[in-house]
Amino acid sequence: MSAIDDIVTDFESIDDWEERYRYLIELGRALEPLPDSMRNEVNKVRGCASQVWLDIRSLEDDGVRRLELRGDSDAHIVKGLVAIVIALYSGRTPNEILALDPEAVFRTLSLREHLTPQRSNGVNSMVERIRRDARAHLEAA
Repeated sequence: MSAIDDIVTDFESIDDWEERYRYLIELGRALEPLPDSMRNEVNKVRGCASQVWLDIRSLEDDGVRRLELRGDSDAHIVKGLVAIVIALYSGRTPNEILALDPEAVFRTLSLREHLTPQRSNGVNSMVERIRRDARAHLEAA
């Protein structure tokens, strides 16, 4: 079972959205802290109302290039959203990232209808940044 599958299972077991927000905050708190050196302009995600940083690195494993993501935010709920995006994308190949439909997962989690428009735009910005980096890694290969 993948990290995103675990999150989906946990979300499905929580009926109350106040509890789901608490769970989102817990997911954010569980993220490995991003060193200050990675909280820079290169890693900053544009289009987010809160401060969001994504560090995306290419790692090769048995000849397969995968992208590893780390991230952080200065806002608790947004940091939880960063954790969801990392669980969804980290460890995948650039092709897998580009083929993935994040909206299917967001629908399963009922995220869109429970996020403010600003937070929803921030999630879109994170996803687009990851997809842009995946395309860049494919072009560089």
